[in-house]
Amino acid sequence: MSAPTATPVIVAGFIRRIAKVWSIASIGFILLMFVGEALHPSTAASFTSSELVGLLFFPVGVCLGMILAWRQAGVGGSITVGSLLAFYAWLRVAGGRWPRGPYFALVAAPGILFLVHWLLSQYGASRGA
Repeated sequence: MSAPTATPVIVAGFIRRIAKVWSIASIGFILLMFVGEALHPSTAASFTSSELVGLLFFPVGVCLGMILAWRQAGVGGSITVGSLLAFYAWLRVAGGRWPRGPYFALVAAPGILFLVHWLLSQYGASRGA
């Protein structure tokens, strides 16, 4: 009788480990891009206020959510996914287009994994595991 309730907890732990490793890689990738841009700027112009709003959602909100998810998976995962969705909406409204390719979603994917971990943990806790 304990095997069915233990399975979500085991899967949740595995998903959390994947999310943590992927979040480290994602944050490292974002930092690498910022360091590269700081060392060799692509333009001499500074950011516009519209671009700063976009940067607030991605990468700031996404990275902040992934960092918070290490302690509180539900809250951090929600912030990450919410920031990604807000970034997509902002890009559509401000630029009139959607992002090309899956790259933003792949960088923010640990947020979804943290949410899945949180949901499975809640399910396991409610089942008495």
